Amino acid sequence: MPDIASGTGKRPVRRIILDAGIAAAVVAGMGVMRGVYSNELMLFNFIVFLTLAQGLNIIYGFTGYLPFGYVGFYGAGAYGFSLAVMHLHVPALVGMAAAGGAALVLAVILLPLLRLSGAYFAIASMAAAQAVYEIVANPDLESITKGPYGVSLSQVFAPAASYYAALAILAFALLLVVWLRNSRFGMSLQAIRDDPVSAAMAGVSVVRGRTIAWLLSALVAGLVGGVFAWHISVFYPDTAFDLSVSIFATVFLLFGGATTLSGPLLGVFILYGIYNAIGIAVPQYFQFTYGALIVALVLFLPNGLASLLTRRGIRVP
Repeated sequence: MPDIASGTGKRPVRRIILDAGIAAAVVAGMGVMRGVYSNELMLFNFIVFLTLAQGLNIIYGFTGYLPFGYVGFYGAGAYGFSLAVMHLHVPALVGMAAAGGAALVLAVILLPLLRLSGAYFAIASMAAAQAVYEIVANPDLESITKGPYGVSLSQVFAPAASYYAALAILAFALLLVVWLRNSRFGMSLQAIRDDPVSAAMAGVSVVRGRTIAWLLSALVAGLVGGVFAWHISVFYPDTAFDLSVSIFATVFLLFGGATTLSGPLLGVFILYGIYNAIGIAVPQYFQFTYGALIVALVLFLPNGLASLLTRRGIRVP
């Protein structure tokens, strides 16, 4: 366990610069790609999953809590944005604040889930996401949430603006992970993940650490859900609370390697790239190829691609 109390676990400046450089390169690259690649929706989805994987990295990679219902925060953000735009007639950027606020409110309500651990926490979070879905999809709430009939936000439809807003959220998520990887607080979270009893004896506030990580992770997902609603402008509850969003983000994170900055990035670029190359072009081969990759990962690389370099003594950014 890192020596949190004495602060001897400080990371070198070189590592911080490397992490920040990777984050800047990814954001800049996705910005440039919009001008050279015609399929903007696919690029936008890449940004969504890049951000969600890093959001999951905050709560799972640094504290060990894996929420299968992570999509609940994403959906809360989408509806927080939509309700603000539909009923308060606010500009899209103000609606984004409502998206983040909705996810944070839900995270506060669900704080008792942190008393659980392992599979109990994962399943309880999934049930909570389903409960939120049932609320917003209720036909009796059509006048508020539009129920199961879908939301239309044509008044704020702006693909270019929402694309660059998504890039800003990606940058925010990446910087959060850079901070956690190179700060005493991030080290304390890893100490909590590895041995909460020993961490508490070393002076670490276990409850406070887990709560902050939970709220930051929820905020990232809520902002992504808000920018999704802004970019798409027409969607249904089934889309906003689609459990496959959580599944994809989790697989991408685990494939690349949790706690690292580059692991989730590699997971998204490789696996979502394969999905778009095979799953769309030749869907009959997609399930086999995707399944084979995941099985190989579980058998040979349980700690993700990053573990290949770690085994050779190379520090993974």
